[in-house]
Amino acid sequence: MTEVVGATHQFHEADYAEDWARRFEPTPERLHLFETILQQLQSVVPADGHIVELGIGPAYLAEYLLERMPHISYEGVDFSEPMLKQAATRLARFGERVQCQQADLLDDSWVSDLARPAAAIVSTWALHDLGGQTQTSKVYRACAAALPEGGILLNGDFVKPDGTRLPFEPGRFLIGRHLELLKEAGFADRRCLHLWEEELEAPTSSQNYACLLGIVGRKV
Repeated sequence: MTEVVGATHQFHEADYAEDWARRFEPTPERLHLFETILQQLQSVVPADGHIVELGIGPAYLAEYLLERMPHISYEGVDFSEPMLKQAATRLARFGERVQCQQADLLDDSWVSDLARPAAAIVSTWALHDLGGQTQTSKVYRACAAALPEGGILLNGDFVKPDGTRLPFEPGRFLIGRHLELLKEAGFADRRCLHLWEEELEAPTSSQNYACLLGIVGRKV
């Protein structure tokens, strides 16, 4: 039987979360993803805007953005207490600019519990762990509801690359399907900005990730 491309995680365990954070320290390719996200945010987020990250994890992206956007406020949402502790330690120097909440992304109450209205929502390597297209769609809809007209969602996540013959875990699915789900959720403009570390024949669980952009249209 062919092994499914994917991974299982125990993010509620402190040792596992720390080991995952060490393995996911930003590489040049991952920093290119961060730079892509930064460029999009700088083009639309007000200088003092509020950015929300879904699945903040060890806060590598948060640190990168907070250093380069010195007036924004930032809010991290994560279900893992060990990850939130790592994030709090890494981001302590940013003081009151940063807040975090522990929440299940499949429970839409995270939207009403935000400290401030979001100008943009970002996520990296997180939503695929929710389980599949139905779960990702639910989060996309919550994001569209939480954002103002012109607000953006940037999801840097693992995908199933076009043309592969291998089975992937349900949370890793085709870019085209992501774009369909973003449209159904209410994003007027949907694009894939880039695909990194594309590997069709012998992919590892840390390859094949894309940056997906959704822009909210006029709300009726």
